[in-house]
Order: sequence, then structure tokens, then C-alpha cells
Amino acid sequence: MKRLLNEIRESVLISLNAINSNKVRSSLATLGIVIGITTVTILQTAIEGINRAFEKSIASVGADVLYVQKFEWFGRDDWEAIRNRPDINWQQYEYLVRNIQGAESVCPTVATGSTVTYKDLSSENVFIFGTTDEYQKTLGLEVSEGRFFTGRESDAAFPVCVIGHDIKESFFGNTDPIGKTIQISGYNFRVIGTYDKMGSMLGLFSLDNRIIIPIYVFFKIFGTRRSLTINIKAPSIEAIDDTREEVRAIMKRARKIPPGEKDDFGVNQQEAFRQTYESLTGLIKTIGTSITLLSLIVGSIGIANIMFVSVKERTREIGIRKAIGAKRSTILLQFLTESVGICLMGGIIGLIIAFPLSLLIDKLLLPTVMPLWVIFLALFISASAGIIAGFFPAWTASKLDPVEALRYE
Repeated sequence: MKRLLNEIRESVLISLNAINSNKVRSSLATLGIVIGITTVTILQTAIEGINRAFEKSIASVGADVLYVQKFEWFGRDDWEAIRNRPDINWQQYEYLVRNIQGAESVCPTVATGSTVTYKDLSSENVFIFGTTDEYQKTLGLEVSEGRFFTGRESDAAFPVCVIGHDIKESFFGNTDPIGKTIQISGYNFRVIGTYDKMGSMLGLFSLDNRIIIPIYVFFKIFGTRRSLTINIKAPSIEAIDDTREEVRAIMKRARKIPPGEKDDFGVNQQEAFRQTYESLTGLIKTIGTSITLLSLIVGSIGIANIMFVSVKERTREIGIRKAIGAKRSTILLQFLTESVGICLMGGIIGLIIAFPLSLLIDKLLLPTVMPLWVIFLALFISASAGIIAGFFPAWTASKLDPVEALRYE
């Protein structure tokens, strides 16, 4: 073991000396590796950032919640046919509530955009959600200040509301909003609660720019001629498939769809987002990996050529080392170490370039995250490229005949 460690230490020192003696050549040899590692690092940081943002976004959807709506989230039917589907109305919601057995809770939601004012402040295109007191239990909404409205307030159409983080920041700042009165489309509402910051939904719209009000108040202000979304919380994630089938059967009866006819509604769930997301990111990963592999292959070929040149230039040195007792494995290790050293240098440079670029991308384009495993992956790929690129030159060096090597000019 001690002898092996000495050989490794000697190989590292000889390799560092060789790299130092040919700085320009070694730097040029690493160019392909630098490009490849920079590419793979930025790709992985972007994918990791997008994955985390996606998981945070769809957490608001709920893995155990079903959404009965007029449309499927990712339906492929003819748009004209979907557009002409009848709305999901209040009677169908009540029929579902009366007949469903495999659900923990059910609530309706309906939404529209409206102008909201507080004193001399105003905000347009705020999402106004009408729902019942079951919303908090069904969707798992966390109230950070105050409370959610009660069943009595919901049924009696009290003008109360729960506001999102963006609304609170825009109108109240550090002031306590509980008990304050805001105007929604000119109607007064008393703020009774605020909910925790939720972020955006897949980067498309903010989940914090919302105000939740009792659904009967919503109908009074905005009318009833709009399609409902019925939210159903299953008893557990494991039971969601059974709950979905029960919901489909009840909705078919509620909407008087004959047996064998196609559904004219969608029963949506979080899994639809996940499947679509995974298919999109799978394509991105394939394209990105192909570009990265191409860069690494080009870089590895360049390093292999440089290593063959290095073997030629140091043929007499190899002959001398063999003549004084160096083993083939020692020569092989020496040149492999040099090749891996060059690639690792390229990998480190690639990481140094990728880090600020990933921060810039995070600020301007996409969310990025650089966990430790991405750094280790980049260094592992660099070392692997060095082993692959340097193996044949090192093998050639280790097989040289010492007598012939000493005669080489």
C-alpha cells in the first residue's frame, strides 16, 4: 500500500510538472472540456431550479385533490367542441355533494378579475375567488393572520375576505390588515385574514394576488352565469383513483350523459401537470445531454491527441524510467494522472464560468440552483473524460520497449 501511494504521489508530481511545462498546450487542450462542463453545469442547475420551482408550484394544487371543471387541463379534443360544453352549475355541485361517499371534503370555486381599492390605492386584475368555508380544508390553505370565514358567514353572504400576500404588501405594508375595509368592484369588504405566501403557479400567474370571498357574495356582485370548479379532497393519495371514478360516475348522472357517451367535463389532478412537465423536461434533458456529450467527445479527442504528442516527446524519458526499473503500471498511471489532471483543470474552469452564468440566468430568465451534487457530477465527468481520453496514449507509453525508447531521437 505504501509503495502504491508513493507511485501515485510521484505520478501526480510528474504530471503537474509536465502540465506546468506546457501551459499553453494544456490550456488549449482543456477548451473542449471547459465548454462541456460549463454546458452540463448550467443545464443541471437550470433543471434543478425548474424542478424545485415546479414542485413548489404544484404543491398548491394538492396531490390528493381532484378538480371537476368544464375543460381538461391538457385535453386533446377539438377546441370548438370543448368550448361549447355546458357550464358546471350549482345544481350539479349540490348533486355531487349529496351523493359522493369517498371524499373528505368538497367545495366549489369560481373566479374573475376585478379592481380592488383601499383608500387612495388601487390594483387592477386582482383574482377574486368565491368559495365556501370548506375551501380551507379542501385545498389546505394556511392562514397566517386572522382566520378564514365560517360556514355562517359563507351561507349568509357576509362581506368578508381573506387576502393574499401580494395584496397585503401592496395595500397595507407592515400595517395589520385585519379589520380594515377594502373595496372590490366598489363593494366594501372587511379583511378577516391573510394566507401564507404561495409564489406563482408554474411561473404563469401569482397565487398571492388573490382575494377569497364567500361564494354567495361573489354571485351577488359578479352574477351566476359562469362555470364552477368543484374541488374534491380524497381521503388519501392512495384512494384518489377510486374517488376519481366515483366523481366521474356522479357527474355523468348530474349532467345526464347517456351510458357509453363521452364525458363533457374534466376531472383534473396534479398528476396531469407532472406527466406533461416530465415529458417537456425529458426532451430538454435529451437535447442538453446530446450537446454536452458532443462537447466532451470533441474535448476528449483533443486531449487524446495532446497526450499522444506528449508520449512521443517523452519517449526517451519513458525509456530511462523503464531502464531503471519503472513498471508498465507506473508509466500507465503517470500518463493517466496527467490526462485526468488536464481534464479536472478544465472542469474547475468550467465550474468557475458556470457559477456566475447560472446566477445571471436565475435573475433574467429561469430559476437555477447549484447544489453540491452538481459540482461533484461535473468533476466526476471531467475525471471520467480524462481517463477515457488518456487511456490509449498511456497504454501506448506503458508498452514501449525501453531499448527502442532510449534510441528514439
